[in-house]
Amino acid sequence: MTLPRPARPTRRTVAAGGLLLPLGLLAACSDPAPAATGAAEGSGSDASDGGGSGPSIDTSGTQELIRAEADEQVAALLPTEIAESGVLRVGINGTSSAPLSFLADDNQTYIGSEIDVARIVADKLGLDFELKLTTWENWPLKLEAGEFDAVHANIGINAERLQKFDFASYRAAYMSFLVKKGAEGWLEDADSLSGKIIAVGAATNQERILTDWNAELEKAGKAPAELKNYSTEADTLLALGSGRVDGYIAPFASLSFIASRRDDVELQGRVNAGWPDETLVAGTFPAGSGLAEPYAAALNALIADGTYAQVLERWQLTDEALTESRVHTKENP
Repeated sequence: MTLPRPARPTRRTVAAGGLLLPLGLLAACSDPAPAATGAAEGSGSDASDGGGSGPSIDTSGTQELIRAEADEQVAALLPTEIAESGVLRVGINGTSSAPLSFLADDNQTYIGSEIDVARIVADKLGLDFELKLTTWENWPLKLEAGEFDAVHANIGINAERLQKFDFASYRAAYMSFLVKKGAEGWLEDADSLSGKIIAVGAATNQERILTDWNAELEKAGKAPAELKNYSTEADTLLALGSGRVDGYIAPFASLSFIASRRDDVELQGRVNAGWPDETLVAGTFPAGSGLAEPYAAALNALIADGTYAQVLERWQLTDEALTESRVHTKENP
C-alpha cells in the first residue's frame, strides 16, 4: 500500500453537503454481510450444492500477491489526471466479509478478492495501487468527494446508482441460502420459503427480495416467511446451528467462504442479486470520470491472460466469473 497523498481538487470534487443520496442507492444490491467469524476447518460439500471444494483459502497476511503485467495500449486510455498521478486510489469496505475484503490472520493486513482484483487492474494500467478504507454507508459520499478514484465493495449495478456513477463489471452477483448440513427441502424461491424462518440482514437488498417474495406468498394465500435480523454474523450462525432459523440469505461470495470452512453447513439455491432483474458486481466511478472505459479494458486484458481467473480461483469465486467486462453508464446501462 502506498502512503496516502494529499487530497487534491479535481473535477470530481463536490461539496459534501449536497450529497444526500436516496436510501435505495445505499441499501440495494449487492450488500455486504458482517465479517465472517473464525471457524474450524471442515470438509465442504461439492460446489454444485453450495459447499466449498478444493484447498482451504489462505487467510494469512503474508500470502503471495497475484500481480499482472502493465499494458501500454490499455494504459493509454486513462484520463490524463490519473495517468499523471501514477496512482490508482481504490476504496474498499473495511467492514465487509471474507472473502471480499477483510483483515487477515495478523489482524492488520487487508486481503480479499475485491482488493486483489483492484490491484491487478492497477498493474495492468501501469499504476501504483493505493488502498483506501471506507464503509458501505460512506462510499458514495467519499467517491463523489474525490477521496478515491474507484470503489470495490461488492457493489451491484442498479438504476439508482447509474444516475450518479459509471461502472466496469467484474463479477456475477448472486445471493444464496446457508442451511444446516442435510437440511430437508431446498431454499431457492418464494414458494420454498413459505412458513420458514429466515435470517437476513436489515435494510439490505436480500431483505428487499424476501419482502417482495412474502408479498407474493400472501397474495397467493400462502404463509409468508418469518424474517429475523441479527446484529452479528456470529449470532446468525448460532441461531442457524440451534435450529432457531431455517436458513440465512446473504451474498454467495460470503456464504461460500463460510461453507468452505465448516462441515456443519451448506448452501442452497442461487438468486440473482438484482431480482427480479439481473445485475453484476462492478468497479464504481464518478459519472463522467473517464475511468470506466480503461478499467473495463484492463479487466478484459486480465481475463484474456488468465490473471483474473487466478484471483477468483484463489478466493473460490470461480462460479461468479465473467467472460467479459463492459462499461455501464446512465446512457448505456
